[in-house]
Amino acid sequence: MNEVLLQDDPLYEELYDVRREAQTMGNLVEEDQTLAIAALRQRAPVHKGYLRELLGLPAHFRHIMAVGRPGFTALSFEACSAAFRDPKRFSSKIAHHPNEKDEQTLGILEMDGTQHHFLRRTIQAKFNPGEALSWWRERWIDQIVERLIERLQSRDRAELNLDFCARIPVHTISTSIGMSGDDSLKFRDAYVKSSGIGRTTPELQRAAAATVENMLLGLIADRRREPADDLASFLIAANLRLPDGTARPLTDREIMTHLRLVMIAGGGTSWRQLGITLWALLTHPEQYAEVKADRALLDAAIEEALRWNPTAPVFSRLVESDTELFGVSMPAGAVLELGLGSANRDASRWENPDAFDIHRPLLTNVAFGLGTHRCLGMGVARSEISVGINALMDAFPDMRLDPAAAAPVLTGGLEQRGMSALPVLLR
Repeated sequence: MNEVLLQDDPLYEELYDVRREAQTMGNLVEEDQTLAIAALRQRAPVHKGYLRELLGLPAHFRHIMAVGRPGFTALSFEACSAAFRDPKRFSSKIAHHPNEKDEQTLGILEMDGTQHHFLRRTIQAKFNPGEALSWWRERWIDQIVERLIERLQSRDRAELNLDFCARIPVHTISTSIGMSGDDSLKFRDAYVKSSGIGRTTPELQRAAAATVENMLLGLIADRRREPADDLASFLIAANLRLPDGTARPLTDREIMTHLRLVMIAGGGTSWRQLGITLWALLTHPEQYAEVKADRALLDAAIEEALRWNPTAPVFSRLVESDTELFGVSMPAGAVLELGLGSANRDASRWENPDAFDIHRPLLTNVAFGLGTHRCLGMGVARSEISVGINALMDAFPDMRLDPAAAAPVLTGGLEQRGMSALPVLLR
């Protein structure tokens, strides 16, 4: 296991500060918008206009594929569900990042139809529920969590966002694809810079993009020479089955795109959602005590935290043809924003939806999406969160929020949310 996992590397603070990330992206929202969004949802399930505009918030950095396009917003569970399940009308192409070669650099995240179906199948097996509970846990997650708990044992207090939540997923993902764990922060730093968000110069952006590609292509070359028990080797051995019934190996660039997407998504979503789940439990001490006493309740707590505050509350889709959704007409080329956070608090589906309640009846929510694009890594994310929280409860049964520190708050942009910090007393 690598050394960066246990070190106080300054890159943790730079890369895992939710508020700073939103400031850099230009979409920071300081005020809680829950009540305002609920009022919009009560008025109509679908609205003309981007969510930010509907809320009266100032303009912000928007994905380049959305610039100049008219916007619409779906806020109810039924409207979001309908859009997710109809990729022919509402396409994932909006996720595309324009580049010199016009490659699909986000792979299956920006694909639809048969292209998405067949390419996703080449990696799906490593993310099935059985693998999340066996290969991912036994090979990676358990030992990473164990070492982090050992690191905390000598302390009386901790800031769990940086000391725990950020470290589990980034090191799980980097080592599982075959990368040296010590390269995990270097890769994430390079990817953030390559995205061109904030004040990154074009020269720095190009250099960072080259670093990302070189790290992944170098890994693939190493694994072609010497296979191992990791995702890179798995993909090298995989075959892409084509619609005509033939099959071929994946190219290096197809493997690279898969690995890059896994690194991007896996290093961010679980970090934020683990922090949100811990915050939910620590601010609801009676329910936290129930979970500590009966660990079978932890799965329900994780699902409820996903419903209550998903870390990615807004997704976008490209409207492919003139159409309408719940009576609202949309032209081809428009952008439909899906309010997942809003859909998960739809009072027509959940009673008292703003409350965190681990005992509410279990209903499917849209935190991980729905349909063909439902999150590939959701089983791994749930395992990371479950193993992490169980380990904390075992090691520190009296853990609680630190009353001497600033109270944690949910922060970020409308599109990505997470905890400002998570200061706790461990004993």
